[in-house]
Amino acid sequence: MRLSHLLTPLIVLTVCSCSGYQRLLKSGEPEEKYKRAVEYFDKKDYMRAQTLLSDVSAYYKGTEESQDVLRYLCESYEGMKDYDNAIDYYKTYIRSFPRGKYVQLAKYKIGYCYYKQSPDARLDQTMTNQAVSSLQEFIDVYPESQYVPEANRLLDELFNKLAYKELLNARLYRNLGTYRGDNYQSAIIAANNALKKYPTSDSREELMFIILQARYEQARASMEELQHERYESAFDEYYSYVNEYPEGRFKKQADKIKAELDAILKK
Repeated sequence: MRLSHLLTPLIVLTVCSCSGYQRLLKSGEPEEKYKRAVEYFDKKDYMRAQTLLSDVSAYYKGTEESQDVLRYLCESYEGMKDYDNAIDYYKTYIRSFPRGKYVQLAKYKIGYCYYKQSPDARLDQTMTNQAVSSLQEFIDVYPESQYVPEANRLLDELFNKLAYKELLNARLYRNLGTYRGDNYQSAIIAANNALKKYPTSDSREELMFIILQARYEQARASMEELQHERYESAFDEYYSYVNEYPEGRFKKQADKIKAELDAILKK
């Protein structure tokens, strides 16, 4: 059998499907549009579902079905990855039905949609912070919700991203060294701030090592009258690091710094 013979029924089916959808969109009854919208939604054809739901939403306003129509509309935008519109519609649902049956879901989904727009750590993290704020607010308001475990998982991921951004800043300051100023001090401040804000992040070990390394390099680059005190501070940071990470990734480098500190402080 030739390929053209196989393709012809598929082409006819597609054309019929499209023409049927267009006829429904132009002249179908609201009840039929809503029914077909749900069918499209279940098939993950979110664009057609959204178009039909938008068309009938005014018809169902004030009815028992209005909450479901709006929920399907919200999730259709989400399924299309149009997260800005999804957020707007979830917020519309909350305003329209402050005691509605999907309020918990809507508040969780707002945070989730912000989370989906969180960019790479090297970029501006406004959306990440918005996701953190929304998810944390959701957990505070609904601590017993079924969505809390997933919201906590998303928060952990977002906190790790924010901590990693702080780590990138600390690395940059450390690498700049004494270029146009004491960037070692800036590295120490950036790393300490990150440790305070994100104490359990995946970046914790490296942040602690950067503080040790930056304090040591700062001491080496300091005026003589400041060196002894700063070397002592670096020594303290060594023990802070190895006590928490006795077999850490940076243990060999840390031990090398300690050996140099021992030699310097014995003089």
